[in-house]
Amino acid sequence: MRPALVLPKEALDLIRVYRIPFSTNVERVALAAGHKGVAIEWVDVDPSNRSAVEDVSGQQLVPVLVEGDEIVSDSPVIVDWLERRFPEPPLYPRDPPRRAEVRVFVDWFNNVWKRPPNLMAAEEEQPEPDAARIAKLAARMRSYIPLFEDLLDGRDYLFGEFGAADLFAFPFLKYAVFGTPAGDEERFHHILVEHQPLDAGSSLHAWAERVDAHPRS
Repeated sequence: MRPALVLPKEALDLIRVYRIPFSTNVERVALAAGHKGVAIEWVDVDPSNRSAVEDVSGQQLVPVLVEGDEIVSDSPVIVDWLERRFPEPPLYPRDPPRRAEVRVFVDWFNNVWKRPPNLMAAEEEQPEPDAARIAKLAARMRSYIPLFEDLLDGRDYLFGEFGAADLFAFPFLKYAVFGTPAGDEERFHHILVEHQPLDAGSSLHAWAERVDAHPRS
């Protein structure tokens, strides 16, 4: 059997990604592409007018990746696309059990960890927000911090080496360390600051600084 042909990155079609400022999901793609050395042509979109995104993808959420006739939406799907198209260096461990562990973490983060801050933001928009419900959700957010600390016990990244787990979690956990940048008025991001108390000497704090130094496309 002939080996599969792997084209050099520069020989592939131009990759465009639509983004808006301060997007956590866009940063996931930037970290994945930076890790793999993949050049991205970023298309900046006004958050108040996402017609360009809707025109190309049929929906308004970013990021949206376009390469030739291929259109890919949703950050986890885009990261998987990059992993398939550019397998080196990998984002997931090659060993099947370890790869499965990272997949379980990514699913947990996207479907469990993200629920409390999203629900808090939605509750705050209600005519009469339920303070007790918000407090309960905030407590759940705080309860997750020791889990990350345990994952980082004795290692630099969540699963040993920089990979998918780090790039999926960092854009959200970073707010506990760095706060909100100037101009970022997204209430969701302020919730991430207010309800993730961190000790400056914690493993999670050091991890965030380490990932922040990682290249981005």
